Amino acid sequence: MSQASDLDFAGRPLVAVTGVGVVSSLGQGVEANWDALTAGRSGIHRINRFATDELRTTIAGTVDFIDVGPHVSTNLSFAMAEAAATEAIGMAGLPRDDFAGPLFLAAPPVELEWTSRFELDKLPGDAREEAGYDRLIELARQNRSDEVYEITRFSRIAEKLSDRLGTRGLPVTLSTACASGASAIQLGLEAIRRGDAERALVMGTDGSVTAEALIRFSLLSALSTQNEVPEKASKPFSKDRDGFVMAEGSGALVLESLASARARGATVLAIVAGVGEKADDFHRTRSKPDGSPIIATIRAGLADAGLSPQDIGYINAHGTSTPENDKMEAQGLAAVFGEALARVPISSNKSMIGHTLTAAGAIEAVFSVLTIQRGVLPPTINYNNPDPAIPLDTVPNTARKAEVNAVLSNSFGFGGQNVSLVIGRDPRA
Repeated sequence: MSQASDLDFAGRPLVAVTGVGVVSSLGQGVEANWDALTAGRSGIHRINRFATDELRTTIAGTVDFIDVGPHVSTNLSFAMAEAAATEAIGMAGLPRDDFAGPLFLAAPPVELEWTSRFELDKLPGDAREEAGYDRLIELARQNRSDEVYEITRFSRIAEKLSDRLGTRGLPVTLSTACASGASAIQLGLEAIRRGDAERALVMGTDGSVTAEALIRFSLLSALSTQNEVPEKASKPFSKDRDGFVMAEGSGALVLESLASARARGATVLAIVAGVGEKADDFHRTRSKPDGSPIIATIRAGLADAGLSPQDIGYINAHGTSTPENDKMEAQGLAAVFGEALARVPISSNKSMIGHTLTAAGAIEAVFSVLTIQRGVLPPTINYNNPDPAIPLDTVPNTARKAEVNAVLSNSFGFGGQNVSLVIGRDPRA
């Protein structure tokens, strides 16, 4: 039987975070990332992994310090996920090969990179046609390749992680665009609340910065083209923002019931107190003009946590640096917080690490946990030209010390997939 203090206001098991791990363009591991983040350093740089001739955007937050050879997207996504997961499980004080709980992984949609498509088209067969999808399927059927099969399976990363880490049951791989990492946390939270598991490994990973990905986002007019000084290109909430900067990384959290964590004497880093999720069917990349889905998502997260806006001490913004997203997020927050928003610090990690897409919600949840643990608010760098239309306390350019009891962490994805997490302090702290 759980003690009353192990339950939330609705009588559900409180869900603790007992371990975190992270990889980003700032480095590998919690300490490397936190030191750089709170120092206001940027991990965004010129792309050197592939040729950028004729591309409108030539910068990104790529993770170049992990060498994975060919098939970079899939192999790098796995390598970063394994590093983040291993760090989180080790911090939680659990066996690194016998996790004994389910895995929920947010991973990028998998497809063959152009280099792989060209290689496949060199295989025996009629190579006169362009290597389009129909042609590739035909070639794959004619030339059975275990390697091609492996790198095009959406579940491959989670299955490999499950084998390495000893997770239980069928690992779940999900993709809800830029909200994916937060969605993975939501699934783990709900599984523990239902009593389906005592602990869960929840994470997001994304190593998909490729020339084709840059072209696709450029066609949507979503990327910054301020290539001259890469580290200054991502500038959330600034008047001269012009788009996000693609990036890579992975974030992992070990979630477990507070009762389980206390029983084994684990250190509780934070509590995942609530989650809100609402869809926006207005447009594939734009938010509904009145902001109602964003507003409903934030309110749902607060209600699920049993908190009011006045209880939130810091907002970890989605803050992508696109004109549309930053405006709509600020509008949604203003509708929920009212005049109190002026007193709540809100900053965007993406100003330093870029937009890690599928991994963003998980990485930013890790940083939210560290904010509570260490009493420091990461800054929004490059905030030198404030947008008068969205007046906010962005923790401009320099980190700030502050004791925070609850963080709201927003993730708003293309396709109208919105998730808001509420992360709080251990009730015993």
